[in-house]
Amino acid sequence: MLRPHLAWALALSITACECNSRATEPAPDGGGDGGVTLERVASGLSFPVHVAAPRGDARLFIVEKTGRVKILRDGSVLGTPFLDLSGQVSGGSEQGLLSIAFHPDFASNGRFYVDYTDRAGDTQIVELRVSGDRDRADPATARTILSIPQPFSNHNGGLVAFGPDGKLYIGMGDGGSGGDPEENAQNLGSLLGKLLRIDVDAGQPYAVPPDNPFVDRAGARGEIWAYGLRNPWRFAFDRQGGDLYVADVGQNRFEEVHAVRGAGRGLNYGWDIMEGRECFEPSEGCDRTGLTLPVLTYDHGDGCSISGGHVYRGEAIPEIRGHYFYSDYCSGFVRSLRFDGNGATDERRWTELEPTGGDSQVTSFGEDAAGELYLMTAGGSVYKIVPR
Repeated sequence: MLRPHLAWALALSITACECNSRATEPAPDGGGDGGVTLERVASGLSFPVHVAAPRGDARLFIVEKTGRVKILRDGSVLGTPFLDLSGQVSGGSEQGLLSIAFHPDFASNGRFYVDYTDRAGDTQIVELRVSGDRDRADPATARTILSIPQPFSNHNGGLVAFGPDGKLYIGMGDGGSGGDPEENAQNLGSLLGKLLRIDVDAGQPYAVPPDNPFVDRAGARGEIWAYGLRNPWRFAFDRQGGDLYVADVGQNRFEEVHAVRGAGRGLNYGWDIMEGRECFEPSEGCDRTGLTLPVLTYDHGDGCSISGGHVYRGEAIPEIRGHYFYSDYCSGFVRSLRFDGNGATDERRWTELEPTGGDSQVTSFGEDAAGELYLMTAGGSVYKIVPR
């Protein structure tokens, strides 16, 4: 059978791994230093998949896959959603409302962006504005920025995020099924299997930045910033220096983390020529020329669907500053690495940050305005990483 590969789909339909149990043989990656723990800040949510906050804002915005964005303010989740798109999103296992991004000038212009799959299953990037009530969006301001048809229901990517350059980046999966049957990831004429970069402050509905790498290439889409991705379920920019981290969900053998200095302009991350550091198509003798290989991989004896995170740059826990945190939805581990410009160093497993029981499936990570780090679970909880 095909492996429908985004985190929650595995829990529903993959029988090849025990997705509700911890890996019995974790990689020998050390351990945490005992100085951190988890604090549950919200529970009873409907499949939270993303949290974010505008610059300088004490609120935390929680994205529920089922179509609502809720606000955590002063320790409590407000009863009325900030945004309710539940009637507009599709409900497949890898579909729904997948992320939110606040304009760098949100405090003055009230603009924000969401990524969701509509009732037909296609990706919609939509701009909205806050209403006169700062805790409520104005649905009448919704404006579609970009619509991308999806040939299958899985591999939708799903993250929108503003980069250090003020441009909006969009992570797109290869369109789904298994093995990239339409060869989208290596096709520069397709927006699927790519990291896109657009300017929402110029042009209508957006402008293609003139310094995007493929603007002048015949047959290529100018929106493409990087390519060769299978299903980038979360990417992140380091707040210090702007290095880019991409967690790409694998096919049948390997999960992978890419880390590059700067934002990775024009890079080819290898799918579906490669899965991890091994040939995929063809299975032997593939041409690695020009490919950017991951700084870290792990095989499916250790997990089966990576949940990407962030580099910690908060102030509360100086000892973990500079660590990029990630998890695996099936195994439930929480690990980190440091990127030295060439590869992964200081790899650790943080057992003290691994939710247990009904919260053992980590869907995603997120940051608040101060750079403190959170993780979410399919069981409906949001946790904050705090000093012990």
